[in-house]
Amino acid sequence: NMDEVYDVVVLGTGLTECILSGLLSVDGLKVLHMDRNKFYGGACASLSLDTAWEHFKQQGQPDVKVLGKPNDFNIDLVPKFLMANGKLVKILLHTDVTRYLEFRSISGSYVYKKGKLYKLPTTAGEALKSDLLGLLEKKKFADFLTFCSDFDEKDPKTYKNVNLKDDTSILMKKYKVQDIVKYCLGPAMALYRDDQWEKRPALETIDRVNLYCDSLAHYGKSPYLYPSYGLGDLPQGFARLCAIYGGTYMLNKPIDNIIYASDGKVCGVTSEKETVKCKAVIGDPSYFMPKVDKIGEVIRCVCILNHPIQGVSDAESCQIIIPQNQVGRKSDIYISCVSHSHSVATQGKYIVFLSTTVETSTPTKELDIALKMVEPVMVKFYETTPLLVPKNDALKE
Repeated sequence: NMDEVYDVVVLGTGLTECILSGLLSVDGLKVLHMDRNKFYGGACASLSLDTAWEHFKQQGQPDVKVLGKPNDFNIDLVPKFLMANGKLVKILLHTDVTRYLEFRSISGSYVYKKGKLYKLPTTAGEALKSDLLGLLEKKKFADFLTFCSDFDEKDPKTYKNVNLKDDTSILMKKYKVQDIVKYCLGPAMALYRDDQWEKRPALETIDRVNLYCDSLAHYGKSPYLYPSYGLGDLPQGFARLCAIYGGTYMLNKPIDNIIYASDGKVCGVTSEKETVKCKAVIGDPSYFMPKVDKIGEVIRCVCILNHPIQGVSDAESCQIIIPQNQVGRKSDIYISCVSHSHSVATQGKYIVFLSTTVETSTPTKELDIALKMVEPVMVKFYETTPLLVPKNDALKE
């Protein structure tokens, strides 16, 4: 009912927006959730092959005889694996949204070094056996992982004379693992995305490495989880939570205007010549273009294969990280693979996502090295997405 007054109007049904609307509803607020799209998920949606074909503006129709039934595909617009012991999984468990979802573990985690793929060692024992590390490096890396595993922020005895506020580079020098981190520890385990991470506090890096190792301990193959039927079920799970607690949803509702009162604070949202009154508005950046700045772009390529990626032991799913210093870049390149075993593709098909931060005027070429690693490709879609940040003072509005 557009005549009612709401505590909060949420615009867009992406994962962030749906988490917020669910938690606000649980907290007793009256929430109206609107989306210009006719499907849930926004940029976090999972699309059937037909819908993806339309979204990526492809010619004609997908070849059903070659690819299979379009509705058997659930293609994510934004690829994401979940850390098994990460904050998002903890939110899912805390809110009981897991009752709407089913997760499967990702088969393996790999890193690219000098033209080859290597399984990432994540325990002291694996480090000693890994082909990724040289003979001298193995012992040093094993010692570092043992230090992280034994570390307890509440027990200074486990600090081993490490100043937690020091730069990570100092911690690396202490354990003499500077060479290893360039292609293994920083980008692949601590999951930093550029070469500035060595300037981050040592405590942050220790926590990141331990999150990776703790998540790995849950399932053994890799630290990552992925929801069956694609990431689109994540925002829908929180949307159900919001609805259970009285939230209202409206899809396919174009947003015409954000209304402000005389004191400069938001007081309503107009859609199709109707204005709903509210006390606050939350939304993804695309609904507030005059109030956001573009700070960069991400280039993604979605590939459909009829074979597993070479070099990953025929795994049905995996994460591959190409460190920036291995390919002369400032940011890493990511490869994520899922398949029929995750209910996102027809039997025998694999969906592979390639992504990186744009650094040149020819974004698609920046993914060429990753594309060569997964070829031959049956179908591929490219999309460049802006990175947007708010520039307004939300408290004053």
